[in-house]
Amino acid sequence: MRLCLFDPGISTHAGAPAENLGNLIIQQAVLREINSLFKGWEVIPISTFSPPTPELRREMRRADLCIAAGTNLLTSEMNRYRQWVISPKHALGMRRTLLFGVGWWTYQRPPNLFTRVFLRLLLSPSGLHSLRDQYSLGQLAAGGFRNALNTCCPTLWPLADAPPTHTPLRKSDEALLLLTDYAQDPECDQRLITLLTSHYKKVYFWPQGATDLDYLGRLQGKLTLLDRSFDSFTRFTRDHPDFDYIGTRLHGGVHCLNHHRRSLILEIDNRAAEIARDTGLRTASRSDIEGIRQWILNPEPFRLVLPKRNIAAWRSQFLLPGQMAAR
Repeated sequence: MRLCLFDPGISTHAGAPAENLGNLIIQQAVLREINSLFKGWEVIPISTFSPPTPELRREMRRADLCIAAGTNLLTSEMNRYRQWVISPKHALGMRRTLLFGVGWWTYQRPPNLFTRVFLRLLLSPSGLHSLRDQYSLGQLAAGGFRNALNTCCPTLWPLADAPPTHTPLRKSDEALLLLTDYAQDPECDQRLITLLTSHYKKVYFWPQGATDLDYLGRLQGKLTLLDRSFDSFTRFTRDHPDFDYIGTRLHGGVHCLNHHRRSLILEIDNRAAEIARDTGLRTASRSDIEGIRQWILNPEPFRLVLPKRNIAAWRSQFLLPGQMAAR
């Protein structure tokens, strides 16, 4: 059995890692599920950042299943902008794809006519699609797809049964900061750095994005830099004895939560805001310095409510006859 996986963690079909290292956090969660659900299958990774080659299009036609995983792959005007580099020509004749933890790019109007027609060519009309949040689910429904569920992001699935004691009920002496190169607000971020360096003995910074470090160079504050590699970040979150996470990177914060660290994710777009609305994930506006200060000084029990029934329903479809053959 063969599965073609549109993999969020690779930037090329040859497997080069994505420039945004946060995509590797999503990739890790996706492969956890894929390896569990499809034991013994041949998995063919395909990048969403490059158009599929003729050889990969043949693989997609022959595959028993195609899945597109993670990130903001969907938009309302796919004729003008899409992060999923695939065209209607590519979609014709290929096995239609199931979505897994996919989100909508930003707040937009309902999908236009081109997008609705394109999605009909691209996506499975019968299998259950997995969407990252309720807003994304509503946008896909407006495009004509009722066969979808809000499962939240798979990076959060391991936290479904986490107790209130999952994260410490005390402030740490150290903090980890992540900022976002493509959503810069020097005034807010400078105030944030000043706040963190006044409340923590040591503040670390990990450059998740390709130019995060360049952006940090425009700001002032005594920070300790971590190497820009996923291994460096994973070692730090796993082995560093104690720290609080505060930053604008959603998946960086989720990765810290999965390693039992207090985490406050600062909203810069629809992703954290919508997931917080659905699940109670702890977030704050980047400009709400007083709210961030209160979170630092007043730790709260960990609370997260995930759509466990929807997650179970999406998983269980692969045990039902006929679903994976849907075209």
